[in-house]
Amino acid sequence: MILFQPLLATKIYNLGEDESARFGEEIPIVPYAGFSIKAMDVAKIHRRVRQTTNASQTQLKIPDMKIQSRIAFLMFLLTTSLSLPVPSYGDEGMYLFNDLPVDTLKQKHDFEPDSQWADHLRLSSVRFNSGGSGSFISSDGLVLTNHHVASDTLHKLSTPELNLIQDGYLAKTLDQELKAPDLELNQLVSIEDVTDRVNQAVKSGASSEDALKQRRGVISTIEEESFEKSGLRSDVVTLFGGAKYHLYRYKKYTDVRLVWAPETKAAFFGGDADNFEYPRYNLDATIMRVYEDGKPAKLDEFLRWNPDPLQEGELVFVSGNPGRTQRIFTVAALEFLRDDRLPYVLDFLRRKEILMQQFGLEGTEQARRARDELFGIQNARKAYTGMLAGLQDPQTFVAKKAREERLLSNLQDNDANKELASAWAEIAEIQDDKREMLTQTVSLRSTLFDTAMQIVLLTAEDLKPNDQRLHEFTDASRESKLQSLFSEAPIYEDLEQVKLSDELSRLTILRGAEDVLIQEILDGKGPRERAAALIEGTKLVDVAFRKQLVEAGNDAVQESSDPMIQLARKLEAEYRHIRERNEEIEERERQAYAKVTQAVTQIEGTGGYPDATFTLRLAFGTVKGYSEDGKHVEPTTNFAGAYQHAEAHKGQADFDLPESWMKAKNKVNLDTQLNFVCTADIIGGNSGSPVVNRKGELVGLIFDGNIQSLTSDYLYSDEQARAVSVSGVGIIEALRSIYDAQSLADSIGQ
Repeated sequence: MILFQPLLATKIYNLGEDESARFGEEIPIVPYAGFSIKAMDVAKIHRRVRQTTNASQTQLKIPDMKIQSRIAFLMFLLTTSLSLPVPSYGDEGMYLFNDLPVDTLKQKHDFEPDSQWADHLRLSSVRFNSGGSGSFISSDGLVLTNHHVASDTLHKLSTPELNLIQDGYLAKTLDQELKAPDLELNQLVSIEDVTDRVNQAVKSGASSEDALKQRRGVISTIEEESFEKSGLRSDVVTLFGGAKYHLYRYKKYTDVRLVWAPETKAAFFGGDADNFEYPRYNLDATIMRVYEDGKPAKLDEFLRWNPDPLQEGELVFVSGNPGRTQRIFTVAALEFLRDDRLPYVLDFLRRKEILMQQFGLEGTEQARRARDELFGIQNARKAYTGMLAGLQDPQTFVAKKAREERLLSNLQDNDANKELASAWAEIAEIQDDKREMLTQTVSLRSTLFDTAMQIVLLTAEDLKPNDQRLHEFTDASRESKLQSLFSEAPIYEDLEQVKLSDELSRLTILRGAEDVLIQEILDGKGPRERAAALIEGTKLVDVAFRKQLVEAGNDAVQESSDPMIQLARKLEAEYRHIRERNEEIEERERQAYAKVTQAVTQIEGTGGYPDATFTLRLAFGTVKGYSEDGKHVEPTTNFAGAYQHAEAHKGQADFDLPESWMKAKNKVNLDTQLNFVCTADIIGGNSGSPVVNRKGELVGLIFDGNIQSLTSDYLYSDEQARAVSVSGVGIIEALRSIYDAQSLADSIGQ
């Protein structure tokens, strides 16, 4: 399943985060990818990667050559150097809403989106702070997203008596709609180019440290001014590796309630065996509702619902928030991922997977408590395994190296551009610094510890001028931060103790048992005993206590006797040191990117789209089947196929349709379209994205990609790679015929 934050809001902290993320914040397990892939051996992964690159020789004018050379040729076509606009091929592209590919759409599909069409789609789209996308689908606040995007909320709302993830939920009336404890939805209201202002604030010749402070200061000021003027969440977004800066203003919805969710057996039908495969038969959908002033929100912009099934060849559009792509990384940057970062993260994930599995074996309730996080960890492990396999294929680097050599040779031939060529060497040096910092961490992956650290940092940052604070603690970010800190979501102390114990042990391994800081942290105890004492002694489980500490301010936090707060204070200085060091590295990289952008723009011109940044983008494509292993794969499936698939795999638990489906089989129109694939370019974060037609009507819901899209992080081909969606007509059919949700179905699109 595609996720910016793979399943169920699982987080990793300070694992040598890539430069797209602000060091020290909550970083999704897969910050720039997010595909869940079926467990398979490396040989199979490589075979599928090569299938992906087996593009039409006619379409791309690829000469007759062996598959390895074809991979290299496609890499040459489809990848570029770091921080450059990415040229697009086929249906490739994740386009900015303020720079849509109007000419391309006109030439390829005879379609010209006007500003009214684009504005309507933008305002009908939302971003989930838990990771993922969604859309408004009614005038009274209904929101459509994936079941796996909503799973974080479903988990937090579940109890031993009411397992919403397993059993599903339907609110028959408004008073039965369940309020999410800490969910925030963002509607992109406006985009403003602030590149000149940001660049002018950074003095020529400034050191990386000074440039970082100057850039951070002006960005904080821009965001604060915008927030005070508009009252909207205001984020300055870095694009093209620092070549452009755009101010995104969002309307926030923080009162979000659950309306309907199917059972996991319907949403994730086929389980791991079918994950990342096609054909699929999944109802990976959930409906929520946004409220304002305690009442369903009144919306002017929402998506109408098209009642007709999709036809092969039909043009569709995806409006969502792709999390992170790496299509413009240099060779050195990709080598760092291949040789250092991905192996390190995979080791971490394997450790955590075993930990959570063992906890879940202790009992039914423990399994329920661990399920959310375990599912996310497994999803991430599979995703990273696939990415690493692709990067370990030597052919991935053939064209990258050739192109970089050509660009550098071109620069060296021009005296005016020779200085720009130094950027590639600078980026290579930066990767060495990243390797050095990869294991440098003092963060402990525990909800209670993270809460303590956030309170310590927040109250300390409050004493500083706004433009000198860490980004997530500025005035413009404060509301979102407090909502997270004061979440009413349950915290399970037995699970927290297991997690914290393992983190203390891991940190001891990384730093060494004789490290002075480790000895202070453990306080004469072993990791298990120390974790038990911390969990038993802290009051941070109590939301009222958290609020009391924050409201009392820095002095109260510094004097607090709470052991978890005391631990966070001990680690604060080292945490800040590591974060500062990583932000300096990021600033150096940003400056190098600007040089590369300038150089390649001079040589090859501009155009295309920037890499994904978990901000709203538009992708397009057509409903289209593909060939796999010599067989044609039809682009659509139906309900009849779901029942047949279940029967064909009888006895395998992952292929058992829920009881509700079996009881309703005679009422379901079996010919109704259930899933479909299209050539739209998507990546992690697009989960829950609406799929619309030329009229802007909703026709589907993105929930996955097929296995041939495995390389989409750093290479795209529309020959076999496909985005997988739940069909809009399938959702309506399920609501009416299976879940007896007639009134809900009637209100959709109204």
